[in-house]
Amino acid sequence: MGKKAPDFKLDSTKGQISLSDYKGKWVVLFFYPLDFSSVCSTEIPEFNRRKPEFDKLNAELLGINTDSVYSHKAWIESLGGVDFPLLSDYNKEVTRQYGILIEDAGIALRAAFIINPDGIIDYEVVHEPVIGRNVDEILRVLNALQTGHACPVGWKPGDKVLD
Repeated sequence: MGKKAPDFKLDSTKGQISLSDYKGKWVVLFFYPLDFSSVCSTEIPEFNRRKPEFDKLNAELLGINTDSVYSHKAWIESLGGVDFPLLSDYNKEVTRQYGILIEDAGIALRAAFIINPDGIIDYEVVHEPVIGRNVDEILRVLNALQTGHACPVGWKPGDKVLD
């Protein structure tokens, strides 16, 4: 939190991607444990369905795990398509840099990072792989961060902010 997000260059389902490619934009970088798993198979489609809401907030979605690009592409096909890149951290370096690698299993914890246009991590949430994320909450926090103000408990877009 509050530190420069570690940069990377990884292969993805949309070609090679670096975090620095997104300088000047908000980035929602989310890690997930495995392709073809039950919880992830609910999350990725939900992020995809909500992608237009992230687009309106000038935010790019990047999904990442330690599976290969070939696995990602096969999984995307089984899901019916995904409109944002899934990155392969096959060597586990990026997952390790972000502090969320489960070393003995070789997979990522379920984590999301909101990175501001200056490349600083403004938000992170990390939890066990068996619990799916709440995309509404990630959108709510992204909206709150973009107000530039303090936001009270339960704040939603359109509510009053604090000075």
